Parts: sequence; C-alpha cells; structure tokens
Amino acid sequence: METSSAFAALLGPLQKAVASEGYTQPTPIQEQSIPHLLAGRDLLGCAQTGTGKTAAFILPLLQRLTEMNHRAEPGKPLALVLTPTRELAAQIGDHLKIYGQHLRIRHTTIYGGVGQHPQVKALQRGCHVVIATPGRLEDLIQQGHLRLNRVTYFVLDEADRMLDMGFIPAVRRIIHQLPAKRQSLFFSATMPPVVAKLAADLLHEPTRITIDPGQPTVERIGQTICFVDREDKDALLLDILANPQTERVLVFARTKHGADRVVKKLTREGIHSAAIHGNKSQSSRTAALHQFRSGTTRVLVATDLAARGIDVDGITHVINYDLPEEPETYVHRIGRTARAGAAGDSVSFCAARERDLSRAIERTIGKAISVDTSHAFHSDTAQNAHGDAARPEPRGTFRPARPHRRPKSGVRMDGLASRQPRSRSRKRTSPFR
Repeated sequence: METSSAFAALLGPLQKAVASEGYTQPTPIQEQSIPHLLAGRDLLGCAQTGTGKTAAFILPLLQRLTEMNHRAEPGKPLALVLTPTRELAAQIGDHLKIYGQHLRIRHTTIYGGVGQHPQVKALQRGCHVVIATPGRLEDLIQQGHLRLNRVTYFVLDEADRMLDMGFIPAVRRIIHQLPAKRQSLFFSATMPPVVAKLAADLLHEPTRITIDPGQPTVERIGQTICFVDREDKDALLLDILANPQTERVLVFARTKHGADRVVKKLTREGIHSAAIHGNKSQSSRTAALHQFRSGTTRVLVATDLAARGIDVDGITHVINYDLPEEPETYVHRIGRTARAGAAGDSVSFCAARERDLSRAIERTIGKAISVDTSHAFHSDTAQNAHGDAARPEPRGTFRPARPHRRPKSGVRMDGLASRQPRSRSRKRTSPFR
C-alpha cells in the first residue's frame, strides 16, 4: 500500500492503525500539519469538524509521547486535550484508542454530567493523555486529583465554541497552570477577536493552516426547502421518513421540548429515534449517539447546542424541523451530511413565522434554496409570508401540532421522497474523524 509523505513519517504501529481503519490518503489538514507537529512546532489551525483535524493532532501526539517514553504518573498527564463538549471529548477519546491500539499510551476522558469517581480512579492509575471539558477539569484540579505541571503537549479544540459557551475565562485559568515549555495546538472554525487574542497569547511562532471545507461540502448537498404550516410539520416529517432512501437522519429542533415531542411522535409511529439535548443525562446522550452510529436508531433529533461536536459517518439526510435563528448555523447543520466526498440531502421546513429566517439563510449562502412544492402539505401562506407574519415567534411560544393527516388524494411526494437513489461510495479513502 502506498503511503503519503505525512503518513510515511509516522511510526510503524501508527501506520498499522491507520491502515487497519482503511485510510490511505490524508486530508489536507493532516498533510499540512503532521510534519510540523512531529517537528515540535506550535500550530494554529482554522478548521471545522469534518476536516480530519482530530487525527491531525492525535497521530503526532501519540508519536511524540512514544518517543519520549515517559511513564504515566498518578494525576500528572503529559498531554491535555481541551474540548467544549462532552460528546466531542468522548469522540476524541475513541479515536485516540483506535490510533493508539498498538502503543502503550494510556488516556482518560474527563467531563461533567456523570459521576467523577471512575475519572478520579483513572487519574490515580496514571494517564499519559487527558481529554477534558473545562468545568470538570477545574473541579478535579481544585480537589487535588490532577496537576498540569508535566503537560508537554496541549490541544485547545473548537476555541470559538468555547467562546460561545462562556468557557474562555476557564480556559485562560487552565492555560496559566501549564508549563511554559510545551507544544501548543489551537483549533477554531472562526476567529472572532477574543479567540484571536487567546491564540496570540497561547502560541509561540505557530505554523498557520487554514482549511475551509464549507463551500465544497455545501455544493455536494442537495438542499430543499418545504413551505409548510407549523401544525403539518409532523405529517411532512413522517412522509419523508417513509422513503427508504432516508437511511440515517439527523433532525434539528429549536428547543429541548420540541426535540422530545418529535421523538415521541416518531416512536408512536414505529420509527426508531432518540433525542439529544442539554436536559438529557450524559449516559443517555452517549447511548443515543452509539445507537445512531450503529444504525440501531435511524433518526437522531438534536438541538444545536447538543449537536456540537457530533461527527457521525453516513448521515444521508439532515432535516431542519425548525430553522435556526442564526443563518450561519444552517451551514453547520447541513454540513453533517455529505462527509467523505459522499452525497447527502438537507430538507428545511419553513412555516410562515420562519420565512424571514429562510430569507436570511439564502442571503448568507448566496443562493436560493430549491423549493419543493410537490409535497402534500405545501403552504402558500408560509411561502408568501411578509412583515409581522414572517417574523419568528418569541422563545417559549408553543402550539401543539395537529394529528398526522394523510396526503391529499392523488398527490405524492415527487420531490425528496421520490428522488432516485444517488450512488454513494462506501469506500473510505481519506477523511479521519
């Protein structure tokens, strides 16, 4: 098997792990960053989830720790990966286990929402790598279970999400406890001023890499908007899911209550589904993600906050049951399909009160979204809404949906639901997640 220059520099056990996962070519961020990271340089990466950045920093991390050959001391990790969400921390831990399967590198994940005892026990046994969210990490440091004075490899992932979630002060406190002599990696999809200042304070003469997969990915996504009365959204969702082409579906709801309500409706109709949002326990969120990845659960209904960091292969459809209030969020949502060069579809439901939101999204992406008027629940009222009738309802407004009604006689879904299957390559040739 031919190996690219970036992978050729890896140790044999790492190359073996890469090959066992079926990957032969690195993604652009891996190709550009791995040589610099193996050389010990700091790195500033402007990259989103889905570009392969996780493997880009895990592979050099594992190699440098192996070459150092230092034993793991209780409560004193050699590497720290800081992430904004529990889901992302768990995913990074899974990938570290996969790529380090032939190495003697121990790691643990630390996050809130679960009991701390197993995490403390893992720290006491000694870990080379800790993957953590800021809140639980600070808790364990304050309790004396963890010290950062041996950290030589530090990764700050999704820094802009840290800002969104109010974690920047905690991140700065954690950085203050790190040794001055270390290798630091900083990743962020965007660079608002506060994030840029944090990067400048953290990094020393970094290599700068910018990967922007947004436009190419969006171009591979079939984007459709369905104008529908709010009370008919459930019926439209069920009709779309009746199509066997909707194999693995991620549905976005505006609120936690809305996500639960959609799942309850789907479950009553015999569709395996689960909700993931901030009110769910960590164990239930982890179980829902596992079942979605394995295919046991066909539909995952999520809020935007809970979906951060979710990176699941093979999502065939993203359905915006509710349109996002921020147009940029639309791009992040639909980008969870069409991964690894595959095709994918997004369908957005737009009620009258969401019409201004849909117009803002089209201005942001620079083009009109294809309108499907063939479905049985098309609403001219929603499509033509203007003024006060097109403005979003304030948060907390809730109107129960009407019972599912069947499509009008003689009308069938000639849009998404009747679309011919696209050929999707199942071969995994490049992206690491």
